[in-house]
Amino acid sequence: MPAPAAVPVSEELFAPVGRGIELCYQTFGDPDGDPLLLVMGLGGPMTWWDPELCAALARAGFYVVRYDNRDVGRSTVLDARVSRSTLVRAFAGARVRTPYSMADLAGDAFGLLDHLGLESAHVVGVSMGGMIAQTMAIIRPDRVRSLTSIMSTTGKRTVGWQHPSLIPGLIGGRKPGREAYVRASAEFWKLIGSPGYPQTRAQVEKRAGDTFDRGVSASGVTRQMLAVLTQPNRGERLRSVRVPTLVVHGLADRMVHVSGGRATAAAVPGAELLLIAGMGHDLPPALFETFVAAIRRTADRS
Repeated sequence: MPAPAAVPVSEELFAPVGRGIELCYQTFGDPDGDPLLLVMGLGGPMTWWDPELCAALARAGFYVVRYDNRDVGRSTVLDARVSRSTLVRAFAGARVRTPYSMADLAGDAFGLLDHLGLESAHVVGVSMGGMIAQTMAIIRPDRVRSLTSIMSTTGKRTVGWQHPSLIPGLIGGRKPGREAYVRASAEFWKLIGSPGYPQTRAQVEKRAGDTFDRGVSASGVTRQMLAVLTQPNRGERLRSVRVPTLVVHGLADRMVHVSGGRATAAAVPGAELLLIAGMGHDLPPALFETFVAAIRRTADRS
């Protein structure tokens, strides 16, 4: 079998997107391809979109753009402080003040499209990235060609919940330093990864080390988490979404219960729901071909 065709890959670039925010981004494929924006989840840099998956999407005809959200990786890290008590109150459902909202994160994504000269794009989001992608489709449907929401939820608190065993790891503090970050990350991903498609500890530790080396901000993750915890229930507004929509969710997801994916698909008229046995809260390489085919199928409906 011949080797896959080589895909053009840009260096890491930077885009000012307004409000003092600069996003780090990278592109894969031919700029004349169908623009595809990849939006990562809580605390995840753009490198969590595996380069092999990005290249496969490019070979499927997409011009792929991945980027670091604000407060992650090499994008702008803010300095607003969020106390642990504020985070606990938000987990409990109390109203708290937030440094920014899901709509602000969607605004960053639109700013990146503006910087790239793209009037619209297919948008794929994972977890928090799915929440951002849904928000984009709601507030600017003219700029979203198709929507793929993976392992995400509508914002309704009675769906898409976390397994109780994960809560201490989400709100607890972490020791400083690379070694502590890698160790804690490996332990947490062991809890939320795909039991049907397990990765070795060495693979998880390498990703964690690479993530730390690009830049991590514990306070940044807390600010993102607060945006997630205080997001509105988009259920009703999702009923107005008319772009082709795909919802992907793992049946073994402990981080965002599959009820979140089911609720998302039920809210968007005509949405396709793809449930995958053995998939947890990650993107296993064994499923790359499945993801690419489903995203291409959804884009072709636009």
